[in-house]
Amino acid sequence: MPLLKTEKLTHVYSSGTPFERVAIHDIDFSAEKGEYLGIIGATGSGKSTFIQHLNGLLKPSSGTVYFDGRDVHESKKYARDTRFKVGLVFQYPEYQLFESTLFLDIAFGPRNMGLDEQDVRERVHEAAGFAGLDEALLEKSPFELSGGQKRRAAIAGVIAMRPEVLILDEPTAGLDPRGRDEIIANIMSYKHARGATVIMVTHDMEEIARTVDRIVLFDTGSIAMEGTPGQVFSESGRLTAMGLTAPKVTMIAARLRALGLPLEDDIYTVAGMRDALRKLKAHNGGGGYA
Repeated sequence: MPLLKTEKLTHVYSSGTPFERVAIHDIDFSAEKGEYLGIIGATGSGKSTFIQHLNGLLKPSSGTVYFDGRDVHESKKYARDTRFKVGLVFQYPEYQLFESTLFLDIAFGPRNMGLDEQDVRERVHEAAGFAGLDEALLEKSPFELSGGQKRRAAIAGVIAMRPEVLILDEPTAGLDPRGRDEIIANIMSYKHARGATVIMVTHDMEEIARTVDRIVLFDTGSIAMEGTPGQVFSESGRLTAMGLTAPKVTMIAARLRALGLPLEDDIYTVAGMRDALRKLKAHNGGGGYA
């Protein structure tokens, strides 16, 4: 049984008014325990609206969201409990920091769960470690931190609730390459330690190609395609029609194939390109390609 599931999920903004807009419609979706899943799509395709249903933050206009086999909205209590188990990190979450110290900011979620202070303290230190934050920062104001540290602090605040599902909306947006790599490593560390499901919304095709197990592609409020990175990025023509592009290395591989180089079809990471060229070099007696 999937850990998260939606059936015929639809959300209409400003229903019954002249401003009515269908944001998502008839979404059938599932995520398994321990899966790392990427969500992509052009701006306005419904990604952010969709993920806000997965922890009960938004209520469907129609359709159902299930967590662990139960309707998230079967009761107010279960909806509240689900928000602790399905953690959602919004885009640019550092703008939501508000407490006087980093410790208090990370502790906010666990305290709302009703945990005692010993458990709260344990979770704050654990979450800081997963997020790559030095414990010496915990007594500082979050507003004294660098941009990257603030991003980690906001993620730590969600991780401190030990969610079974961690959902992140553009977690590396605006960061430099080193910062992006560190954030992804932090997320992977939490996933492996807790066996958590991770769902990441991103526009970074290179990033998603090398990290996720499966990709779900949104277009105009519906799921247009899903599959492994290789399956999705092999459909470069469809991606272009939806306002997206495959990873640059995939497009380079396609161009090299057009020029006659016998490369495999499923190249979508730099490591994959390197391995493919090494195979060709070995096949051709050690010369000519790499």
